[in-house]
Formats: sequence, C-alpha cells, structure tokens
Amino acid sequence: MPPPASPLSACGRGRSTVDMAYRSDDVQDLELAATKWELVPTHEQPYQGVVLPGVLMLLVSLPLLFLFGLGIILMRGLVLVEPNESKAVLLFGRYRGTIRTPGFHWVNPFTGRRHVSLRARNFDSTKLKVNDQRGNPIEIGAVVVWRVKDTAQALFDVDHYESYVAVQTESAIRTTAAKHPYDAAGEGEVSLRGDSAEVNAELMAQLTARLSHAGVEILEVRLSHLAYAPEIAGVMLRRQQAEAIIDARQRIVEGAVSMVKMALEDLRDKQVVALDDAQTAALASNLLVVLCSESDAQPVVSTGA
Repeated sequence: MPPPASPLSACGRGRSTVDMAYRSDDVQDLELAATKWELVPTHEQPYQGVVLPGVLMLLVSLPLLFLFGLGIILMRGLVLVEPNESKAVLLFGRYRGTIRTPGFHWVNPFTGRRHVSLRARNFDSTKLKVNDQRGNPIEIGAVVVWRVKDTAQALFDVDHYESYVAVQTESAIRTTAAKHPYDAAGEGEVSLRGDSAEVNAELMAQLTARLSHAGVEILEVRLSHLAYAPEIAGVMLRRQQAEAIIDARQRIVEGAVSMVKMALEDLRDKQVVALDDAQTAALASNLLVVLCSESDAQPVVSTGA
C-alpha cells in the first residue's frame, strides 16, 4: 500500500499543475494602439453677430445710464478696433468670429473680446550654443519677422502664441545648425558661414511648418550671429588662417607655373636663345623662385670665368 502524500507534495503538485496549465495556454502579446496626436484647428471667421456704429450706440446709452443701469450694459458693447488689429469675440465660451474692420463698433454687450495684434513683429533669439554637423561648438542666433495670420488659431489652438513662437524658433535654429558644418569641407556642401541664403531658406521652411497650426505667418528669417564658441575660437582662427595661406600659395604656384611655361615656349618659338635641358631646368627654377618668393628678388650677375 503506497504511503499517503504529504501536504507539501500535494501543494507542489498543485502548483506545478497550475503552472503547466498556465504555460499550455496560448499567450498573445498585447499591442498598444499607437495614438497619434492630432489638433483640430479653429479657423478664423468673420464675426457672426450684430455690429452697429459705436457712436450711435453711445448716444443711445447715455440717456439710459440712470434707467436701471441699462445704459451701462449697452456701453459694455462698445469696441474700438485700430488699424492692423483685431478683436476675437466669444459668447458664453463659444467663438463667434473676429472683427478686423477698423473703427468704433458696438456688439453684443454680453460677449467677451480678446485683442490680437496683426502687425509685423521681430523676434531676436539669444545667442544659442549648439554643435554643428562636425561636433564643433558654435554660437548662433537669428532674427524672425512674423505676424498673426489666423487669430482663432493663435488664441485657441496654442497657449500663449508669443512664447510658442520663441520656443519653436530656438528649436528650429538648433535643428538647422546641427545639420550643417560651420565651414564647408568641399565644394557642393552647404555650410552655415558660406551659404547663408540656403540656411535662411531652410530655417524659414522649418518655422513655416512648425508655426502653421498656430496661425502665425513667417515673413523673413535671417541669421544675426554666427561664431565659434569662445573655447575653440582661437584654434579655429589659426585653422582658417592656415587654410587661407594654403589656398593663396596654391594659386600663386599655379600662376607661376603657367607664366614659366609661357616664357619657355616664347623663347623656343621665337628662337631667342637655344637652351639645353639643364639650362631650361635652371631657368625654370630661377623664374619660380622669383615669382613665388614673398620678398623682392636680388639679381645676381654672372661675369663668367
């Protein structure tokens, strides 16, 4: 007769049975639905309501000031709109439209009006320290000329559109600076210092895409400051000087070689003097020394033996 099973073994068998049953089940990975953030734009529209002349309603409300405060209520509907300014009108939390027509108007006194300037504005970014495409620390800044194009998007689609423009501008400057080197290593490469027009166009395209859903229009973008960071400015200055010297030397040598070649060909074609190979080499060497030397050449007259 087999011995009775102990409680521990029973528990163990029960646990392993549960584990086996769990492992035998088909386990499917949970796929999280990727939610894409989408903003439903609030487009600007003309004010959908009664707009009366402000002067007329002011004259009407003055006699009613002492009639149960009715004149005060009427005077709350007076709106003054200056040129290149606008008033976004809200009624009980709902956007009812924007008044862009300059003048003195009267609207529903129970509406709220939010002022939005349509004038062109300048944003001068601070000197940002970023790394260019090669990892060199540089200082860069830009000036952005912008204005509000859609008052509804500027007020209701973003929070504090002026701060939004500042943050997005600095982000676009950093992104653009990281995509290009400070100086081009070869031909055809866009650099921050040598191709300012291309860099400005790229920066403007980025800002236009970033600020389109904020109702902001970019009028002009240009770099206002570009320099190496102070910690490497001295080293990079010596590097630029060395590259300039090498380039100048290369041009001088190319010009000197062409001049020597032309002189030897003229001597041979016009039969001024007959030179053998050794004399031709000596003449070419002397001409190159004279043309490539930084100091004035000192002629030496040979009198012969």
